Order: sequence, then structure tokens, then C-alpha cells
Amino acid sequence: MTQQPARSAALPAPQDTLMFNEAAQTADVVAAQFARNEAVVAKLAAALRASPPAFVATCARGSSDHAATYAKYLFETQLGFVTASISPSVGSVYEAKQHLRGALYLTISQSGKSPDLLHNAKAARAAGAHVVALVNVEDSPLAQLADTVIPLGAGPEKSVAATKSYLASLSAILQLAAHWADSAPLRGALDELPQALRAAWQADWSALTEGLVDARNLFVLGRGLGLAAAQEAALKFKETCGLHAEAYSSAEVKHGPMALVGPGFPVLCFAQSDETEAGMLALAKEFRGRGAQVWLSSARGDLPLVPASNPAAAPLLTIQSFYRAINALALRRGHNPDVPPHLNKVTETV
Repeated sequence: MTQQPARSAALPAPQDTLMFNEAAQTADVVAAQFARNEAVVAKLAAALRASPPAFVATCARGSSDHAATYAKYLFETQLGFVTASISPSVGSVYEAKQHLRGALYLTISQSGKSPDLLHNAKAARAAGAHVVALVNVEDSPLAQLADTVIPLGAGPEKSVAATKSYLASLSAILQLAAHWADSAPLRGALDELPQALRAAWQADWSALTEGLVDARNLFVLGRGLGLAAAQEAALKFKETCGLHAEAYSSAEVKHGPMALVGPGFPVLCFAQSDETEAGMLALAKEFRGRGAQVWLSSARGDLPLVPASNPAAAPLLTIQSFYRAINALALRRGHNPDVPPHLNKVTETV
């Protein structure tokens, strides 16, 4: 393996990065978001129960699209509504009209000004969809054209790597699902989430940080509600650490990619305390049997997992622990996680 450069004197200490300090704010952001958005979410949820949508469509890019993956599994498992990801280029580049009458159209964005998302949201509204914007910049063009705005309330985020805004997207989705389903267990998860996020931030994932200092490739595995966490983690490895990582469902990895997993190959497994857990534990055991270097986030694993009262909240806790670990890993590998090469905070795609 290629030895990574030692941390230069120009790099900040782990606790001094913007990424660290912004991610550390997540629990307070989520608590304030739940209180502030209660009325608008309850109103939207009541309307959705009274007049259910034909289906749900999501439109997003980057970390926001990983939040859309979470929405898919949450809405389909808790509400039974088919939820499909709409490729922004279908409308913005191909200019193909979509049959969206009666759909709930969920657009997720930190900045709310990417041209392709704006084009598609406008077209969706014209086609008869109810457009909901989950957006951090509340006076953005996306917020102005949406039928319903659910503010993320993450506040300024200066690190290029999104952290608190990503988790605020997931928490907003969870709040909407809890109200829409009128579910006592999900509402309970909302009440407990801020404190659980604080505990997750303190979890010791230094074993992962130490183990990946010299790595060049790895797989990140999740399934179901946890797949979005795997996708987000893989992006952050590439973005902040210069480490090539690929996210897979623990089921899909068996269809070809697992041929790469042999002695010393790094694999990070995010286990959910739900129906997918047994399969993930079995896969981690199989990969360890091949000599792979496996880290398992689980109540039975080597990366401590803060227990969630409801599995729907577990991905948020997993990622909160992960953010602290990867901030440290980036610095150990000689990278400043706040300023990845070739990237800007706001990416405007067409």
C-alpha cells in the first residue's frame, strides 16, 4: 500500500476543522428543526393522509441524493408508497416531460439554486405534482417555487464536506414520515433523536481511523434504511480523504463486486437493528473468513453503535459517529477535510 504523507504543520488539529465543529452542531440543529417545523410538517402530513399521492418522486444530487435514498426506504417500509428517484438530467438535458400528476415531488438541496433541480421542480409543479423543498437556504429560488418548504435549519455550513445539512435532511424526512404515518414509535424516535446524536458524536471509532491510514480502496456496505449511510460514507472517503470507496447494498455486493474481497481488503459494514441485520452479520463473518479487513458498526461489532429506539433513526446515529472518525482520518492521511481538491461548496449542474 502507498504510504500517506504525514500531517503537515499547516493542517489543523481534528477538533479545529470546520467539518468537526459543524458536525458537532447536529444535535442542536435537529432539536431546533423539529420544534420549528412541527406546524408545517403536520399540515403537509394531514393533507397527504386526506389525499394520498399517487407515488413519491425525489430529485437531488450528491449527499442530498443519499438523503433521498433514505426517504425511499422510509416511505416504502413505513407508509407503503412507491418512491422513485428522478434523474435531474431527464428534464434539464433531455427535456423529457414526466407524468407526475398527483405525485409528491420531494426536492432536497442545501443551496436551493442548482439549475437542473430548479428546472425539474418547476416542470414537476407544472405537471401537477405537489413540490416539497427540503432546503437549507430559505430564500433560495427552489424555496420560492415550491408548494411546501421544509427548512433544514442547519445554518451556515462552510466546510465543503456537508455534515449537519445532510443529517438535517434525514431528520426532516423522518419527521415527515412520523407525522404522515401518524406513528407513535416514529414520533418517539423524534423525541429521542437529539440526545442520541450527542451520544453518537462521542462514540470511539478510532479503530476505523487507525486502520485506514494507508488504505487505497474499500467497500462500504449497508442495506435497506442503512444503504443511504453507506452511500454517504463512501462519498466522504473520496471527498475528504482521497480514498477510493464504493458503496453497495450487502445483497448487491454478492453480484460481482465481492470477487475483489480477499486478504487485507478493507470493508466497512453498517448493520441495522432490523430485518437486514442477520444478513449483514453473516456477510461480515464471511469476508473475515477470507482474510478481509472488516469493521462492523453494530451492537455486536467492533465500532460502537449508539442504540436507536427505532431502526428508522439508526442511520443518522451511524453517520454522526462516522463523521467524527473520518474527519480524523482525513488529517491522518494529510488532507484538510474542509477544502477537498477541485471541489466547491455549491455545485451548480445543468
